[in-house]
Amino acid sequence: MNLRAAQEGKEYIIQRIETDDEELDAFLFSLGCYSGEPITVVAHKKRGCTVSIKDARYSIDTQLAEAIII
Repeated sequence: MNLRAAQEGKEYIIQRIETDDEELDAFLFSLGCYSGEPITVVAHKKRGCTVSIKDARYSIDTQLAEAIII
């Protein structure tokens, strides 16, 4: 399941990141978004969602949300 299907307010563990883009992988890693890390969807929006990772909140677009497998 990816972040687009996640329930708001529930904590999940990131299983893997599915992307072929090394730059995108590096960006997500810099946010603290990598396998084994807890992540919470704060709110779903029309063009993405707001997530909480390591006590910080980020708005990510639909493409990024679909690449994060929980």
